[in-house]
Amino acid sequence: MLRLGEYQELKISRKKDFGIYLIDELTKEEVLLPKKEVPGGCGIGETLRVFLYLDSEDRPVATVEEPLLTMEKPAVLVVREVTRIGAFLDWGLPKDLFLPYKEMTKRVKAGEEVLVRLYVDHSRRLAASMRKLYPLLSLHPPYAAGDKVKGRIYEFGHDFGTFVAVDDRYSGMIPRHEDVTSYSIGDIVEARITAVKEDGKLDLTLRDRAYLEIGKDAEHILSIIDSYGGVLPFTEAASPEVIRRETGLSKNAFKRAVGHLYKERIISLEQGKIRRIQS
Repeated sequence: MLRLGEYQELKISRKKDFGIYLIDELTKEEVLLPKKEVPGGCGIGETLRVFLYLDSEDRPVATVEEPLLTMEKPAVLVVREVTRIGAFLDWGLPKDLFLPYKEMTKRVKAGEEVLVRLYVDHSRRLAASMRKLYPLLSLHPPYAAGDKVKGRIYEFGHDFGTFVAVDDRYSGMIPRHEDVTSYSIGDIVEARITAVKEDGKLDLTLRDRAYLEIGKDAEHILSIIDSYGGVLPFTEAASPEVIRRETGLSKNAFKRAVGHLYKERIISLEQGKIRRIQS
């Protein structure tokens, strides 16, 4: 069976002035390989490895060119133009790839890079989607805990965390307790791997190691205390939700920073409040 969006091994069945026809020997379906792409010296009965897509008239056609995107894995493509029906992406073939609005996780603009997968729509046409990327990302990362990596945010899963495609290829996630409110879909982030799970997924953090973050977090807390007139109306005994809402820090990060400030005698803890000590 001829399968759009995939590579196939097909035999040359006949030659024409405008190209050669390749045949699937099981189904006897044929597809044209245009003359300009026919390798020199090939003859009837020989097998060619080709990629199948639709031409400008929505007819199946073969190519020996390598597209930037296939069914097997997602890829980053550049937006050529945005129209009233959706966007068109450059995927290395003569006919641009359509990205419908309903398959966007954010509105895109011309010149922008987007991480997408390939699928066949209800009309049997190839199209791109920014959705359902998670199952296609690789679970064989060449990384270890502690490594610094770069990745592209592709989904905000509020119950789990923020999903990141590390190197646009590997499956990673930032835990939900980390503050990502300043980021958007498509943003490139620098992160540190905190764990490589047994299934190959990467746990990520946007924060530096704890001892490096204490100073930044302590300064942040002091600015919040000052905004409260010198007295913060809760301590590390507050719920994680309250601490996250008021400071943007996890409870553990908040406790470390408060402990540092207390040890340095910059704050005092009294009656469920944190008070800045005036020097």
